[in-house]
Amino acid sequence: MRGPDFERDGWCLEDGEERHRAAPASFHVPDLAVRKLLQPGDLAKLIFKIAVEGDEYGAVERMWVIVRERTATGYVGMLDNEPNSISENGQFWRGTELPFEYRHIIAVADADEASIALARAPVQIPWDRSS
Repeated sequence: MRGPDFERDGWCLEDGEERHRAAPASFHVPDLAVRKLLQPGDLAKLIFKIAVEGDEYGAVERMWVIVRERTATGYVGMLDNEPNSISENGQFWRGTELPFEYRHIIAVADADEASIALARAPVQIPWDRSS
């Protein structure tokens, strides 16, 4: 399954492990063992780079994703935040399904009843798994 691509999708994920390596004293990520143990309903915080009109680089936002299922290299989740840097649209908003890898996770939070229910519910904006 392909990951999000800035040029194709208008957004992508930043590598949290790379950021930690660049600034280990100030940028922390959970241990890899913790990032590999997430279950449906748990939350992962990821760094999103989002295309913004008039800004060549785009905006960067840290947002929570609800884990829905495991993959060989990470998870498929569902965005649980609304991006501040863009207006609501049909391709990327709360409820967007997305694949992500362990290296993208910068924080984790335990599931609760609400997040478990959302992890089991139909996704509002499905990820194209065919490409």
